Amino acid sequence: MRRALRHSGRTLAFAALIFWSLFPVYWALKTSLSTNAASQQAPVQFFPYHPTFVAYQALFGAGPESAAAAGGISQALVNVVVEASGATVLTLVIAVLAAYAFARLRFRLKGLIFYATIATLTLPVYATLIPLYRIMANLGLVDTYVGIIFVYTSGFLPLALWIMYNVFLSLPAGMEEAARIDGASTMQTFVRVVLPTARPGIAATAIVTFLFGWGQFIFPLVLSSSSSTEPLTVLLAAIDSRNVPYTIINAAAIVAVAIPAVIVFFLNRWIVTGITAGSVK
Repeated sequence: MRRALRHSGRTLAFAALIFWSLFPVYWALKTSLSTNAASQQAPVQFFPYHPTFVAYQALFGAGPESAAAAGGISQALVNVVVEASGATVLTLVIAVLAAYAFARLRFRLKGLIFYATIATLTLPVYATLIPLYRIMANLGLVDTYVGIIFVYTSGFLPLALWIMYNVFLSLPAGMEEAARIDGASTMQTFVRVVLPTARPGIAATAIVTFLFGWGQFIFPLVLSSSSSTEPLTVLLAAIDSRNVPYTIINAAAIVAVAIPAVIVFFLNRWIVTGITAGSVK
């Protein structure tokens, strides 16, 4: 009896936690599938009895509502994709090259440079926000894609470097030695042997970096002063003051949640592979 009660208590606690976490998402989905009038009627409807995709059509500039009625949400979606993707590509290129150098090559001050770079992970965001803004302002890169991508890269690079460093350390060095014996140069060995073998780790690093870029708020809030670069996270925080229909706001929130959720759901195995790379020899 006592064991059954404990099991029932854990089940109820788990169900309550799931309900607490997912009900707001369900409510946003229900509202996004309703008309603006239906979303405000009383008594409250807990199910969309006549679902419609008008809000999503307006969100992407189609249907009876214009793109302007969506309060620039469609542009914010483009902005967040461009900024997260650009930062992912730049971070990945730098991290892969630097991590391989730290893992396999010998040069002076290698350990000092590596651990100094990794140590920047301990710096709080607010400690670097003002200096980075001043640098971007002096370079004329405030409110530009390039400036935001550079700032994202500076923040994502230490973690990406750490992941890729462990990935390269976990690879057997015998493959590279065999390639060099066959006459391959260091770059040829890196491109033809190392990169294909390290693809799971590279994919995991790319996924993690993109998810970080998608969820950024503080840096774009400071660096984006217009809708031309404002990502979806910043827009949703201020959208109530722009007279946007409630259904469109919820549709944008569902899109903002759905894309990273789909990525994590289908590519979770790659993420785990990258995070645990090098933990087991």
